[in-house]
Amino acid sequence: MKFKAILFVLLSLPFLISNTNNHEYYVSVTVVEYAKKEQSLQIISQIFIDDFETLIRKRFDESITLAIDDESEMVDTYMTKYLKDKLKILVNGKTVNFTFIGKEYKDDIAYCYLEVENVSKLESLEITNQILFDVFSGQQNIVRLKVYEKNKSFLLVPDNDVCLLNFN
Repeated sequence: MKFKAILFVLLSLPFLISNTNNHEYYVSVTVVEYAKKEQSLQIISQIFIDDFETLIRKRFDESITLAIDDESEMVDTYMTKYLKDKLKILVNGKTVNFTFIGKEYKDDIAYCYLEVENVSKLESLEITNQILFDVFSGQQNIVRLKVYEKNKSFLLVPDNDVCLLNFN
């Protein structure tokens, strides 16, 4: 009986820990997919809500709280401004701008939807991702590129924050 109680506690521990606001790793995931038919890059950046909130409070407004019913109307503005500063995209060697489509919250993640339009031909794609590097020294950013038939993932850190794929 004692063994079952210990086993139950050990098996329940990860679920109990995952429900707290603290987490052991500082990581974001950005997926960039080329939609040939739409001639656009469709981007989803996934960032822990509490980390994003910490950043927005430090950089823009100490009173901001994310993922609440009466969230400030300024949140989208702050997110857009920050992402445009820290996420740079070059298509065929030329800097392009993305549009912040919107965001949603699921569990403890903020999903930010971005799009680069008018990408008719893709010969190279370069991403610089410095999201949260200015707030968390241990931050790591995973970038997943899905272009044509290629799927490639990169782990970006402050000393190596750029990834590049050529399609020639």
